[in-house]
Amino acid sequence: MSALRRVQRRDYEVGAMVDRGGELDRDVANGTQSVLEGKPVVFYDGYWIRYYEPPDDELGERQRLIEHLTRRAFHHTEPGINTPGNRLEEARTYYEAETDPARKRVNAAMLAGALFNRTTDIFHSIVELRRAGVSIGLDNELMKLCGNYLREAMELGKQVKHHSGEEGIDELWGEPLKAFTMPVPEFYVSRYVKIAQAMRNIDQVAQGAVDAFTRDPAFIATESLIYEFSTAAKLEAETMRSDPAIFQVWPKFVSAAERLSAFCPTVEAGAPKERRWEIAEGLRLLLSGKELLTHLAGARVPMPSSTRTFLSRCADYAAYRAATC
Repeated sequence: MSALRRVQRRDYEVGAMVDRGGELDRDVANGTQSVLEGKPVVFYDGYWIRYYEPPDDELGERQRLIEHLTRRAFHHTEPGINTPGNRLEEARTYYEAETDPARKRVNAAMLAGALFNRTTDIFHSIVELRRAGVSIGLDNELMKLCGNYLREAMELGKQVKHHSGEEGIDELWGEPLKAFTMPVPEFYVSRYVKIAQAMRNIDQVAQGAVDAFTRDPAFIATESLIYEFSTAAKLEAETMRSDPAIFQVWPKFVSAAERLSAFCPTVEAGAPKERRWEIAEGLRLLLSGKELLTHLAGARVPMPSSTRTFLSRCADYAAYRAATC
């Protein structure tokens, strides 16, 4: 039996090749490529991930990659920080003048956004000059300026929060710099590693939720719903929006999320006030887990702080149930 088949106890039409209980195949080397049920896959850190051929390492391809990553960073981070590049100096002035720590953090995020956008503006001009026959090398002042702006944005990005407000997401914020400095194939490898880490968080969140509700009869029916949605979340995390497979993956993801959101726990007839409160807390926990899985699938990078917090809440709920049963 091949390594690809050993890792599976349950097959899905499209998706990350890992057993739903998190049992990983540790005999496969990172970077191993294969095809499973017609899908090209690559193995990293315990997960088979949908494989995409890197584009040619040309300046135009790098420009498109940086622009895409910049848009994605803004999409998954807090609102109000997508500052136009032509307001860079204005954003810097306000950041340097601000003394209140809470407000200065937001000014830092706004400055980081301006730095990103100024970089994409300059890089677009560089590509147009190259296409017009003007030689622009890596040692050109404009190229150096782009690198400096991206490095500064990445440092400031440590203060940028995910749009949920739960934690910073600087790993996502640093990706445009990686795309600028790394050969494109190396950048793709770094993305597979981050996707594998996000998938591990997805499995941890799902298993934590299932374990939390094991002893609660009101939530027994959630197990299959949680596993269904976590599987769909991993499919979403590995699939590019330009891939035709998205027409299978996205409906699976949305419909699984809707089924989980629609779950209604069973309340025993005549249940005391304390039991009703407990069930309400359980439902809040379930929906928080659903939101975290959604965030992980979208960001495609690990969210360790949010994952730890959620698992702690799951453990507390399970301990409370054990004490009251």
